[in-house]
Amino acid sequence: MSFFSPYKRHANKFNYKPRYYDPDREERERRRAELRGERLDDTEEYTPGKYIRTRQAAREARRAESGEGTSRMRMWVLGMGVMLLALFIYLILPRLMAVFEMAQEPASGPRQESVEEFNPYAPIVVVPNDYEEGDQIEIVEE
Repeated sequence: MSFFSPYKRHANKFNYKPRYYDPDREERERRRAELRGERLDDTEEYTPGKYIRTRQAAREARRAESGEGTSRMRMWVLGMGVMLLALFIYLILPRLMAVFEMAQEPASGPRQESVEEFNPYAPIVVVPNDYEEGDQIEIVEE
């Protein structure tokens, strides 16, 4: 029956007393820093992300002061880069792809497009060239 006891037992507590802590010295340092203009917000209690937010605010103030973050020239350069990329994709890329497609086709010698073999025994078609300047040319299809 060791689980239930009428007496409440407390967990072991750690009784830590710092050896080298001097509250007067801490107060002096705090006052000196306050007089120098450092650590004005140390009187508040720590909240998570406090130091990150202060660094971020200082960085934003520095950028606003120097005009670094909002440069119009940077925006123009970025816009021109996007335009050049779009031009490359629209004009040059299809031609490059056509070159690569031609390279992949098997080489079958010079291409001849429906050229008939010469037949020396075929009848010769004579086309008259007897028109005068200003005459109308009639095209007759057979």
